[in-house]
Amino acid sequence: MTEQPSPDVRPSPIAGTAWYPGSAHALSQMIDGFLNVSVEPPPGQIIGLIAPHAGLEYSGAVAGYAFALARTLQPDLVAVLSPSHRLYPAPLLTTDHHVYRTPLGDIAVDGAAVEALAARVPLAKVRHDQEHSLEIELPFLQRALAQPFTLLPLMLVEQSVAVVERLGHALAEVLRGRNALIVASSDLSHYYPQDLANRLDRYMLGRVAAFDPLGVLEAEERQQGFACGRGAIAAALWAARDLGADSARVLHYATSGDVTGNYRNVVGYGAGVIFRRAA
Repeated sequence: MTEQPSPDVRPSPIAGTAWYPGSAHALSQMIDGFLNVSVEPPPGQIIGLIAPHAGLEYSGAVAGYAFALARTLQPDLVAVLSPSHRLYPAPLLTTDHHVYRTPLGDIAVDGAAVEALAARVPLAKVRHDQEHSLEIELPFLQRALAQPFTLLPLMLVEQSVAVVERLGHALAEVLRGRNALIVASSDLSHYYPQDLANRLDRYMLGRVAAFDPLGVLEAEERQQGFACGRGAIAAALWAARDLGADSARVLHYATSGDVTGNYRNVVGYGAGVIFRRAA
């Protein structure tokens, strides 16, 4: 029998750290607890989800509201969009590995989707990236989805309107006709007192609920709201709109202070769903 070559794996740099457990059993139990929430399904077809990306201890309970809706879905392909917390000499990144690995198993990267997107936008491939904001969504998908899926991983270095809108339209072209789900990874305001964070986050989540991708991007420039993954959210909204979505809903909101009890400097977390209303 011919020995099969080992897959080219992106190893997890955050499993077994403060981000999330390294044990499959502990991680499964933690994720399943977060998914055990009651969420009213949107009145139509789910096109995308929005979830936070802090350590699971802090934001996992909020993310659970988004991914609980994924338990009814069976996508073959999931595009996960996140910010890049490290600078690279390229506006958009994807992985140069063939597989993402978490303690819950391997997820194959959809090479054909990556190449199709790279033909439309300037997409640089990186190896051994340290980005937590994309990876931390993967265990939720692994526990929530009923069948295996392939991954289109995207990390945004630049979050300008020109880059983000182009990405959204290009992503829709790649996903059109596919049984796909879009996931946008973003936290909200960072290190403000609770009352101010609530006001800033309320504005940003209002732009999401209004299905206003341009408003999501402009909120920070106007000092009205903040989201480290605003580009991921806006690109997801633009792509989902091209794919027929017409509505978005905020599912849950909390801050790190609601977990730690420290309300002096908090980080905001929101969960949402993007969908096409039933006719």
